[in-house]
Amino acid sequence: MDASIDIEGVFTRHVKTVYRLCYSYLGSHAEAEDAAQAVFMKLLDRPRAFADAEHEKAWLLRVAANHCKDVLKSARVKRAASMPPDLPDRPAPPDKSDLLQAVLALPSVYKDCVYLHYYEGYKTDEIAEITSTPPSTVRNRLRDARALLKLALEGDDDVR
Repeated sequence: MDASIDIEGVFTRHVKTVYRLCYSYLGSHAEAEDAAQAVFMKLLDRPRAFADAEHEKAWLLRVAANHCKDVLKSARVKRAASMPPDLPDRPAPPDKSDLLQAVLALPSVYKDCVYLHYYEGYKTDEIAEITSTPPSTVRNRLRDARALLKLALEGDDDVR
C-alpha cells in the first residue's frame, strides 16, 4: 500500500460529493451509499498520487460516474421487478423537489454536466477535462439539459 496518500483525508474531503453524484444517478440512498463505498474501495485497493485536490476530486467523480453507469447496466438492475399496480401512491420524500426529480430523470450525459456545473461549481472547460469531451459539447449539453428541464417542469414528464 502506498503510504504517501492519506485515504482517510481523501474520504473526509470528498465523501459527501461522491455520495451526491451517486445518488443523482441511482436515486436511492442505499444504492448511493454502496456506490460511494465502492469508489473509495477502488482507491484503497489501488492507491495513487494526485497532483492536487481538484485532480483528486475529479478522479473520484469520474470513477463514481463510471461505477454508477455500470450499476445501472447490471443484470441485477435490469431484472428488478416493477412495483405491483395495486400499491398505494406515496408522495415524494420532502428532499425531492420537482427540479431534483427532473434532473434525476435526465439522460446521464446531461445529468453529468448539470451536476458538475450547477452542484459542484465546475466551469465548462473543467467539465470537459473531467468527462473527456470538448468544451463546446459540454456547453451544448448544458443548453440541451436546460431545455429538457424546462419542458419537464412545464408539465411534459417525458425528458428522455
